[in-house]
Amino acid sequence: MRYSVLYSRPTIVGRILFSALICLPFESGWAATRLAAPPPNQATVISEKPDPDTLLIAVYEALSANRLKEAQAQADKLVSIYPNFRLGHLIRGDLLMMHTSAVRTFGALKNAPDEKLKDLREEALMRLKSLRKRPPLDFMPRSVLQLMDQQKNVLVVDAKNSRLYVYEKYGQQLQLRADYYVTHGKLGTHKTKEGDQKTPIGIYYITSHLVKSQLSDFYGAGALPINYPNDWDRMNGRKGSGIWLHGTPADNYSRPPLASDGCVVLTNPDIEQLFTSVQIGKTPVVISDQVEFISKAKWQLERDAAVKMIDKWHHDAESNETVRLSTNYSKKFKSELGDDLKAWLAKNQESLFGSNGRTSKLRDITLFRYPGHDELIVGTFTQEISIGKTKKLIRKRQYWSKEGLQWKIIYESNL
Repeated sequence: MRYSVLYSRPTIVGRILFSALICLPFESGWAATRLAAPPPNQATVISEKPDPDTLLIAVYEALSANRLKEAQAQADKLVSIYPNFRLGHLIRGDLLMMHTSAVRTFGALKNAPDEKLKDLREEALMRLKSLRKRPPLDFMPRSVLQLMDQQKNVLVVDAKNSRLYVYEKYGQQLQLRADYYVTHGKLGTHKTKEGDQKTPIGIYYITSHLVKSQLSDFYGAGALPINYPNDWDRMNGRKGSGIWLHGTPADNYSRPPLASDGCVVLTNPDIEQLFTSVQIGKTPVVISDQVEFISKAKWQLERDAAVKMIDKWHHDAESNETVRLSTNYSKKFKSELGDDLKAWLAKNQESLFGSNGRTSKLRDITLFRYPGHDELIVGTFTQEISIGKTKKLIRKRQYWSKEGLQWKIIYESNL
């Protein structure tokens, strides 16, 4: 964050500083069109006070237009509303210095710890870049193909961009309702063992809500534990525990992008807002290295193909023909107990095959593309089996891997 030329006019330096933070050359009018606050229907949460990211945008818009006094006023407002927001104080300090001298680096305080400044620079960059890259309203997260009727929302975490998106189920589609800046593991993602300071990649569910009174101040306003390791993690030898979505200690508004021991960390106001979007035991949490957003048309095609895949399995199971049902399974199939396909099918005759007088239907289906694997789909559903007046419910989860042009079940379990 250093500049080769020392500018004497603070307002010009403000423009250079703004440009450096967003890693793009400054263009007249660019800030107003690309970094303007989102419209009311895009990724916003109703709050009594303005979002800090919105205030940050206002600071840099004013700087880019050479309005130093206006930028100062916005920064003063930011730290007044969020007195423990260290990034806000750092930016305000730079603005104060611009009134009397040139500033050629972000965080121009003398004798400030380099590591602390590095953390705040990274947070500033991440906040502004992620706001500039908000997903289009008419695009969908590719990883979320279908939620069951009882699920109201899904949480989608984009580790690379330090962002958590809240999507609400609307019919069979999804609508973006909110997004938040987040912190994740110090050493990145793809957690494999206890204490590796990495955040897991996968599909998880909120298992409980721990309130502030149950926790130390380290976890802030509360926590939402998730079910890491899930069955796929265990099948792949991943270990560890205690992965939560949680708040921030009271003395600091937020943390740098890479600063947790593996948890996903939000500001306290944000985690409190998130609590209202969560159903314990039902809300999925999709954690990805980077979220891919696709058009609704493409998303619909992929969703329809996944639904058809599950339907074929169901019809083949109802046929009561072992050979026909087996075509849905991979030769690499292994059960949780290590059984190969032949042994596993023999053990699961009752839940897999039809019989005289028996009918079954599938309901409460969820479908996800598994993060980190372009060609892996996880489907979970309830199989309702009826024999006369007797009914039996079996909750199943299947992992489908693409082998050539065909999707095959590589792992299946009853929940």
